[in-house]
Amino acid sequence: MKRKQTSRIAGVVISTVIYSFLGFWSLVVIFPMIWVLVSSFKTSKEIFFSPWLPPAQLQWDNFVRAWSKANIGLYFLNSLIVILPAIFFTLLFSAMAGYVIARYAFPGNRAIFFMFMAGMLFPVILALVPLFFLLQSMTLLDTHFGLILVYIAYSLPFTVFFMTGFFKTMPSELLEAAIIDGANNYELFYRIVIPLAKNGLVSMGIFNFLGMWNQYILPLVLLTSSTKYVLSQGLAFLQHQQRYQSDWSGLFAAITIVMLPTLTVYVIFQNQIQRGLTIGALKG
Repeated sequence: MKRKQTSRIAGVVISTVIYSFLGFWSLVVIFPMIWVLVSSFKTSKEIFFSPWLPPAQLQWDNFVRAWSKANIGLYFLNSLIVILPAIFFTLLFSAMAGYVIARYAFPGNRAIFFMFMAGMLFPVILALVPLFFLLQSMTLLDTHFGLILVYIAYSLPFTVFFMTGFFKTMPSELLEAAIIDGANNYELFYRIVIPLAKNGLVSMGIFNFLGMWNQYILPLVLLTSSTKYVLSQGLAFLQHQQRYQSDWSGLFAAITIVMLPTLTVYVIFQNQIQRGLTIGALKG
C-alpha cells in the first residue's frame, strides 16, 4: 500500500514538474509574439516610452504603411510566387518517388532511398557557393524560377522519406483490387494512391510551407534584386532601413504580417500535422 502511495506521489510530482516546465516554455515562446502584435498597433513613441502598456489607440495605419510604402505587399506576392509551385512539385515528385520505393522491388531500390536520406544529412550552408555558381551558369541566378528549383531540391529528401513510410502503411488490398479491375499504373497512382495519401500530402504540404516561408539564407544568396525579394529578405531589408529612419511602428506591423500566415496555418492544421507525421513515422 505504501509503495502504491509513494509511486502515486512520485507520479504527481513528476507530472507537476513537466507541466510547469512546459507552461514556462510556452510563456517564453508566446510572450514575444504577443508583444510584437500589441506593438504593431502603437505609435513609434509608445513603443519606446511605454513598451509594456497597451496602445492608447489602435494604429491601423501602421499596416497600411507596411504593406504599401515598405513594400511588404510586393514581398508577400513574391513569396507566394515562389512557395506555391515549389510545394506543388515537391509533393508531386515526392509522392512518385516514395510510392515507387515503397511498393516496387527493383535493383537499386534501397540505394536510391539512402541517397535521398543522405540529402537530409547535408547542411544547406555547405551548398550555397556551388548553388550560386550553378544558377549563375544556367542564367537562373536572381530569378524566382531558380529559387523554386532550389526549394524543391532542398525539400525533397525529407518529404520522400516521409512519403515512403506513409505508402508502406497503405493497405495492399485496395491496390490489388484496382489492378484486378483493370487499372493501369497511371490510373492506380492518380486515382487510388493519391486520394488515399491525402493526409500525408497535406501534412507535408504544411510542413514544407512553414519551412519555405521562414527560409532566409537561400533567398539571401540567390536573389539580389530588391524587387524580387521574398518576405524574409524584405523584412531584413526593412529592419536595416530602420537604422536611418524612425518608423518603428511600421516595422512591427510588417513583422506581424510576416508572422501571421505561419501561425494561422499551424493553429488551423496542427492536428493534421501531428496525425500525418505519426502515420508516416510508423515505417521507414
